[in-house]
Parts: sequence; C-alpha cells; structure tokens
Amino acid sequence: MGHTFSQNHVHVVFSTKDRRQTIPRELQPNLWAYLAGIGKKHGVTVAAAGGADDHVHLLLRLPPSLALAKAVLLLKANSSRWMSEQVASFAWQEGYGAFSVSASNSDAVVRYIQNQEAHHRRIDFEAEFRSLLRKHGIEYDARFTFG
Repeated sequence: MGHTFSQNHVHVVFSTKDRRQTIPRELQPNLWAYLAGIGKKHGVTVAAAGGADDHVHLLLRLPPSLALAKAVLLLKANSSRWMSEQVASFAWQEGYGAFSVSASNSDAVVRYIQNQEAHHRRIDFEAEFRSLLRKHGIEYDARFTFG
C-alpha cells in the first residue's frame, strides 16, 4: 500500500501532582487553548480539552507518525513549563489514562469533556477515573492507581 491511513482518536486523562487543586478556574480556558496549541505544533489535533482544578481531559487525534506516549509527554512537559509560570509549585502527576475512541463515538466524548464542570458536581476525579478504567476493561490495583 502506497499511503498510510489512520484514524486514531484517544481520550487522555491526567492529573496534577498529588491531585492538588492547582488549575485555577479562571486559568482553565487558557490552559485548554495552550494544550491545543502544543498539539497543533506537533501534528496532534486536540478535538476537545477540558477538566477541573486537579485534572485534564483531552480528545486527541494522533497522526500515524507519533506514538501516544510521545504525544502525552510533549503535552505534559510543555504545559507544565507554561503552568509553572502561572501558578507556583505546579506539576503534573506521573502517568495518564488513555482510552481509544471510535470515530462514531467521538462527539459523545467531546460533550463529556466539555461538560466536566457539571460532571464534577456529582463525582470526584478518583471515582471518575476508576469508572473510565472499568468501562474500558482495564485491570488496576486501587492501592497503586493514584500513587
């Protein structure tokens, strides 16, 4: 085959170090836009960005030439540098969750990401993350999930 064809949608979730509430509400739209800019610079489409004061959700469309781990590293490292200029003692937690999304389900994931504020009035991040792991059939040990 002479060409490469791919459709890699991935819902990525990562939290602040120790899940500290270090993403001020007024700064969140700027962080979401900054993450989208980082993605664009590296050929990653950030179809949706959102979250809360202690974590981020992204719906990424990855090019076939960029591994997921490299994309997340680029996003976290560059946004961490920027956030450190905005907020004292900012850092991301090690690790992340990554969940494949079918093209037919991507609109639902976009709505889910855009509705994070209302969602977190009902459920905290740890319960949300455990729910995502269960929904996607990922085995985990609760003792080590949130390090």
